[in-house]
Amino acid sequence: MIVTAITMVWVAEGLNTALEFVVDIASPQKQRLAGWAKDVAAAAVLMASIGASVIGFLVFLPRLMARF
Repeated sequence: MIVTAITMVWVAEGLNTALEFVVDIASPQKQRLAGWAKDVAAAAVLMASIGASVIGFLVFLPRLMARF
């Protein structure tokens, strides 16, 4: 589960970077919608990171609680 969570974040970051490059090529001038597209892609990476954190807590918290 941990490896899947980490991979999920890496994939989201890769897609975010690719989308930012495509937006920069398609819209070299500053555009409000282009900025929003980049923001949404960054938010998807944030959501993937939060999900990975939750998975990490679910996997490691019982082990940590058993130690204390």
